[in-house]
Amino acid sequence: MNCIIVDDEPLARKAIQKLVYQTENLECIASFNGTDATREFLSKNAVDLIFLDIQMPGVNGIEFARTIAKTTLVVFTTAFHEFASESYEVDAIDYLIKPVKLERFQKAVEKAQTYSKLFRTDQTSSNIENVTDDYIFVRADRRMFKVYLNDILYIEGLKDYVIIYLENQKVITLMNIRTIHELLPKRLFVRISKSYVINVNKMDSVDNNTVYIGKNEIPIGNIYRDFFFSEFVTRKVLNR
Repeated sequence: MNCIIVDDEPLARKAIQKLVYQTENLECIASFNGTDATREFLSKNAVDLIFLDIQMPGVNGIEFARTIAKTTLVVFTTAFHEFASESYEVDAIDYLIKPVKLERFQKAVEKAQTYSKLFRTDQTSSNIENVTDDYIFVRADRRMFKVYLNDILYIEGLKDYVIIYLENQKVITLMNIRTIHELLPKRLFVRISKSYVINVNKMDSVDNNTVYIGKNEIPIGNIYRDFFFSEFVTRKVLNR
């Protein structure tokens, strides 16, 4: 997989380049300090993955991400936590906080590589079948997986795919997140952002911006926040 780096700070670009060199099957083919040169490069070259800073002069990273081709994946790199929920609204693969640690960086790359393989695979059939109160059958890797609803931790969507996260497994299939959410019982599953649906029974804790399920931190989107808190959090709070 090839990648490019876009950041207006030279030291930040060098830090990401170092992480790229330490990661197998990843090659940096260019780096840029702004979006104008990046846009020109993308018009002439196929790029698998962009490490994109958010706060830059002129067009910021989130605005620029809206113009990037569907086949090019984006990982945001920033020093600020507050952009997390907005970044997933533009189908970002991941959101890395500077300074980025190698283990966290490689986790994001692994996720990008998984999606990149999916985008090269021609899948056109319906991938959710036999929805019951207890389970669904999900088509993935040329097999049908029986997935019990109570075992689902959360579901992540990116473009036309979803990842169903279970305790010790994840199932990836061709389907958008709106469609799978409509198939699932609303008493158990709630959409908390453009990219995430959670199993409310699996929540360990929550704050104003994030749902915590085990070690997973799932951002709450602005337009989903009021409904989520009013229907699934506030009514359940015990006042002492």
